[in-house]
Amino acid sequence: MNPAADLASLFRFVLVRTSHPGNIGGAARAIRTMGFTRLELVAPQRFPDREADALAANAVQVLAEAGVHETLVDGLAGASFALGLSARRRGVNLPELSPREGARQALAAAARGGQVALVFGNERTGLENEELATCHAMVRIPSVDDFSSLNLAQAVQVMAYELRLALLGDELPAAPPEHDEPPADAAQMERFYAHLAETLDDIDFHKGRSPETIMLRLRKLFQRAQPDQRELRVLHGILADAQRMAMLARSAPASPRSTAGSPVNQAGPD
Repeated sequence: MNPAADLASLFRFVLVRTSHPGNIGGAARAIRTMGFTRLELVAPQRFPDREADALAANAVQVLAEAGVHETLVDGLAGASFALGLSARRRGVNLPELSPREGARQALAAAARGGQVALVFGNERTGLENEELATCHAMVRIPSVDDFSSLNLAQAVQVMAYELRLALLGDELPAAPPEHDEPPADAAQMERFYAHLAETLDDIDFHKGRSPETIMLRLRKLFQRAQPDQRELRVLHGILADAQRMAMLARSAPASPRSTAGSPVNQAGPD
């Protein structure tokens, strides 16, 4: 039994809207050299492609087994912890980690038994705010200010290397005790966020405030809490009851009032 190899199998590298197939091949080679094999591609512009195969060198099996998805949520399915790589500080209020600290937290999440995703955006635009909002934290590689553009495959190599160092450390995180309920994954969390947004609308919560801002703050709260599947079911139940009560309130007839403001005598005249 190899604990480091077992933990490495819980990691995936997710490339979002990749423009150049050579970067996909370079990323496959980068993760394979560090002991990782799982690559997920979200809406790549060109894949499969000969250029990807050529740049992968002897890591073509990683490409052969790569998942291809239409949405990021699909690419994150099953993952309970995600780190978004971004060269720029964004409007999304996420914890910002160094690659080393990101690797440490990712390894701790894997040691808890969860699958972990490292998410990389398009070469030109990086990750959009909506994509970063699916992540638990942001990792920023500290490049120099006057030349901060890092090739996508190089960025993948940096994180794969840091994860490899963490896995080869003197002490791997201890496995946690068994739990009845696994952590909620990204797809389950997205369904919860959709239900939460719908409920806030149903109860007229916003009252002129920005729904987008409120949801980003609530996402941060629940991403930090990392609820398990049972806890998420409880939260769905609370939201469903709130929606039911809101519907009853809307459908109930208005209580008649006297002109003086006191309730009308419901018994009628003597």
